[in-house]
Amino acid sequence: MAGAGQGSILRYFKKGAEVEISSNDEGFRGSWFAGTVIRAPKNESSKVLVQYKTLTADEAGKQPLREPLDVVQLRPPPPRENRPVFKFSDEVDAYYNDGWWEGVITMASEGEDEYMVFFRGTREQLPFTASQLRLHREWVNGKWVPPLEPSSSSSTDVKASSSVVNPSSIEAEANKVVIEFNFNPGDLVESCSDEEGFEGAWFPATVLEKTAAGKYLIEYKTLTNDDDTGLLREEVDELHLRPSPPDVGVVDRFEVDEKVDAFYNDCWWVGAISKVLQRERYSVYFENSGDELKFEHSDLRVHQEWRNGKWHIAS
Repeated sequence: MAGAGQGSILRYFKKGAEVEISSNDEGFRGSWFAGTVIRAPKNESSKVLVQYKTLTADEAGKQPLREPLDVVQLRPPPPRENRPVFKFSDEVDAYYNDGWWEGVITMASEGEDEYMVFFRGTREQLPFTASQLRLHREWVNGKWVPPLEPSSSSSTDVKASSSVVNPSSIEAEANKVVIEFNFNPGDLVESCSDEEGFEGAWFPATVLEKTAAGKYLIEYKTLTNDDDTGLLREEVDELHLRPSPPDVGVVDRFEVDEKVDAFYNDCWWVGAISKVLQRERYSVYFENSGDELKFEHSDLRVHQEWRNGKWHIAS
């Protein structure tokens, strides 16, 4: 499965280019901060020197923070879209504490510009207005997932404080349909965990029954109970469940920077191919932990995103 070539990836990170920066620091995982490339990388294995726009290196707040980072921690800024309303279960980025944080709309007040956003990493739920939100997208092989509308284009700079964002007037991705998904007994699913050290991991499971509004009793396929007498059963809410990804066929080869799911410690983790090794082996970089581990081809699968009731895969 071919990904974007080295040259096509590096062209986004030339000197002076605006970027968004992900962090591996504790408490900042799942966030993106605006920055500028100060020194471009010579190749995909070299570091990129970036300067943050909203983070500083001194307590006085006068010296912008600079850091050398890996290419996989960077992406171009998403084109701005003027989205006047959001709906329940929309996956969004919320502007908070000088950066964009991934969350899910859990309440939308009809006729009012107020939304509650749930953050899985911290298990917090906070209020935001539409001007502080944007539709969440992943940068996969040089393309945005979900794809941008044909009318969408790059925008002017966004002037933001820790509480207010003013998007430019780019045509909206309008009337997006959000599908609420119900699970039935026997459905094969994957469940995510909020436990420290397991953020971003997905565990295979089977739905046993629906116990309450938005909650399900599931049985894990790879985890056992405390006394190891049987498989672990747990009640989880719908925000922590998704269907098992569909089979997309056998992939002959993964490419550098291609997003994949790697099976490790009884669950699937999202990573990016950092090196193609011999004998169908790969080095995979995990953004959340900053780890780089080696995997057999058979321990990897094509990464897919579950959004608004459908699976999305990069072309």
